[in-house]
Amino acid sequence: MNTRELITLSFNAIWGNKMRSFLTTLGITIGVFAIIVLVSIGSGLQAYISSQISSLGPNIMDVIPGNNLMSAFGPGTQNKFTIPLAQKLSDRLAPIAQVAPLAEVLTNVKYKNVVDKNVYAIGSTYNFPKAVVYGKTIMGRWFSQGQEQSGSKVAVIGYTVYTKFFSNKNPIGEKIFVGNEKYTVVGVAEKNGASLGVDHDNVVYIPIEAVHSQFGVDRLMEIVVNTNSENNVPIVKKQINAILSKDLNPDEYSIQTGDSLSKTLSNITGMLSLALGGIAAISLLVGGIGVANIMLVSVTERTKEIGLRKALGAKRKDILSQFLLESVMLSMTGGIVGILLGMIASIIIAMILVSSVTFWSVALAFCFSVAVGIIFGMAPAIRASKLSPIDALRYE
Repeated sequence: MNTRELITLSFNAIWGNKMRSFLTTLGITIGVFAIIVLVSIGSGLQAYISSQISSLGPNIMDVIPGNNLMSAFGPGTQNKFTIPLAQKLSDRLAPIAQVAPLAEVLTNVKYKNVVDKNVYAIGSTYNFPKAVVYGKTIMGRWFSQGQEQSGSKVAVIGYTVYTKFFSNKNPIGEKIFVGNEKYTVVGVAEKNGASLGVDHDNVVYIPIEAVHSQFGVDRLMEIVVNTNSENNVPIVKKQINAILSKDLNPDEYSIQTGDSLSKTLSNITGMLSLALGGIAAISLLVGGIGVANIMLVSVTERTKEIGLRKALGAKRKDILSQFLLESVMLSMTGGIVGILLGMIASIIIAMILVSSVTFWSVALAFCFSVAVGIIFGMAPAIRASKLSPIDALRYE
């Protein structure tokens, strides 16, 4: 039997049972769709995090509570980061690095009759713009060292807060309520955008002592250190260790440089992508079982046909090839449809979250669908090829 005849017979057999073929391919479609979408989300997240870390610059270091990034804000972490501790770092590192402690609290912000109850008040110091690359202002200025030390109620508002309360109006000098205290707006921070559903501009920056005195926050979520030169990163890291080791145990803090942070987060997102792909592969496995089941039913229904073909001279390998090809055609069709739907869904998801369709995920999904057709179609094909022509013709 030539290849063209084999393909024609397989196609006619599939087309003759449209509904059953559709339901069989649907299982493969769902599995491949899940692989494309979930892996795309994982890949997009990994690319986004890498770009964000790269944008911070090679001079930035994050000093965080806990002995690694995973445990920094997890349950049971003993956070001993205080304002005096950050001040000690700032004083000792002043010649070669800028230090900005960060503390935050979720609160409400009010301007006239407009209220937003989900704004983060982030407390920091006057040199925040020098330590953090996203701390620039597009209107007004950052609060000064004198305003910080005198306990002035001044605020730099995020871009979302600015558009929500002031629209096109100049907010500089206006009074807003942060919690129950009245603050004077002195600046508007540049737009930082949103990621993973979190708006990084729905914030209000105030002096760190204000967060402490008004909200009772006495622990820092992190301390950002920006060295004057990339060459000074190892020196500054060594000095930070020397300073903190006098007050903290080694497992009570960790220093994340751009490289270490990138590697850690890449490992995390890589594992996430693998886990998501594994979950999706289970769906594909279920689809493969469906293919095997349907092909076994098909063999039973077409027993007489198989016997007749063998009686007319069809060889065992011809029967094996036909049923195996039918199985592969079903799974390939489901795979191609699943890939197309998955790519469309990933493009839509990218408009809301982060998603990136990679060539390897498409190739992997397609290979998986073909492999499913071969693996789960092999047993029914072998069974069909082994049928005795006499027994098959007598089958009722």
